[in-house]
Amino acid sequence: MKRIFGLVLMVLSIGLAPAQAQLEPYTDYDISDAVWEIGTIKVKSNAGDHYLEGLKATWVRGAEISKELGYIEDYAIYSSITPESGDFNLLLVTKYASLAAMAPSKEKYDAFMGALGQEQAEAGSKRALETYPELREITGSYIVHEIELK
Repeated sequence: MKRIFGLVLMVLSIGLAPAQAQLEPYTDYDISDAVWEIGTIKVKSNAGDHYLEGLKATWVRGAEISKELGYIEDYAIYSSITPESGDFNLLLVTKYASLAAMAPSKEKYDAFMGALGQEQAEAGSKRALETYPELREITGSYIVHEIELK
């Protein structure tokens, strides 16, 4: 019995010992300069199409303008094929060239608002404030780098 107990303790201690890092950044893997901003959204049942209609008029319009102005590299919307299986069922993804490209400035703001137009901005804000809380819940926001193993 003592041997079995000792063997169990030895196996547990090996499994619980902290692992020594073997990989070195920029030697064994690269970290991208680009960053992705990812919003996780839980869209309520049967509200998906209505929410997407709103996104087309607001978030997508803003992303298109930002891409045209060179502020972002790309954007995408991803939908889960198992919409009721977790904390989110929709991803809103924006790709920036770098963390620095995410930085705000008055010049960027003025150019964006000029391209969007005041009337469009007000209409989009009103739509978002009035309908989005009934359609979805924002469950997370992440900013990530891509890791490329060598």
